Amino acid sequence: MGRKIKFSLLYRDMWQSSGKYVPRLDQLERVAPHIVDMGCFSRVETNGGGFEQINLLFGENPNKAVRAWTKPFNEAGIQTHMLERALNGIRMSPVPADVRKLMFKVKKKQGTDIARSFCGLNDPRNIIDSIKYAKEGGMIAQAALSLSYSEVHTIDYYVDLADQVIEAGADEICLKDMAGIARPVWLGKIAKRIRDKHQSIPMTYHGHAGPGFQVATILEACRAGVDYIDVAMEPLSWGTGHADLLTVHAMLKDAGYDVPDINMKAYMKVRSLTQEFMDDFLGYFINPKNRMMNSLLIGPGLPGG
Repeated sequence: MGRKIKFSLLYRDMWQSSGKYVPRLDQLERVAPHIVDMGCFSRVETNGGGFEQINLLFGENPNKAVRAWTKPFNEAGIQTHMLERALNGIRMSPVPADVRKLMFKVKKKQGTDIARSFCGLNDPRNIIDSIKYAKEGGMIAQAALSLSYSEVHTIDYYVDLADQVIEAGADEICLKDMAGIARPVWLGKIAKRIRDKHQSIPMTYHGHAGPGFQVATILEACRAGVDYIDVAMEPLSWGTGHADLLTVHAMLKDAGYDVPDINMKAYMKVRSLTQEFMDDFLGYFINPKNRMMNSLLIGPGLPGG
């Protein structure tokens, strides 16, 4: 049996990348126990980004919602993680430093273990502040390298960025391919260089499926030493979302990696509940085109989301 690969379910990003809404808290509370019962996830993305803001549209208190949503995962020993936009916190515009500092303390008390912090421009000043604030708040500081593909964004560029954030105290690294434009071999070289220099630091690969590279990129990332793979699951995988759990699991198992078994009865329950939540909104917030792949996305080489 080969090296162990762990999975993280992007239950927040699945919704945000396929549409622009999220289930209500009562729906999240219904699906959480079945996600736990699937038995294959070491981590679940539970909040961050636009997720909590949409709670307000339902008349829900997002602070109470996060506590209730993370609780079953905390109790099961599954780590929870959130997406944090560096200078912007979890908003779409800059946030004062004192508010950012408080945010990490609050999120930790609400049950969120890991802060994945990114800056689309990879400005170390923004990411390093988030690392410091997250650690002060008691969270695991995961620094994300936002992947662009250009003459400027070389392998050396990303290895140097990883060196900077690790030196600043990052507990983990996330290779964040938020437009799915990472060429598999190129990304594998980045991951291998980082792994060779920082042998004990946990690494995650996060990618989107749109241009069609992602499954091959996942395999290269695992060969290069990545520990965690972010996945989605039907009916909210592929397209503008992420590669599907079952495909990734089958591929890595065939490649000889040690991957956790999936409780398929629980999988089917999560799948059916997710479809039920979509139907509750008549599918209005999900454009059918978001299910499609688009190779034209290769062209710009810029991070998306």
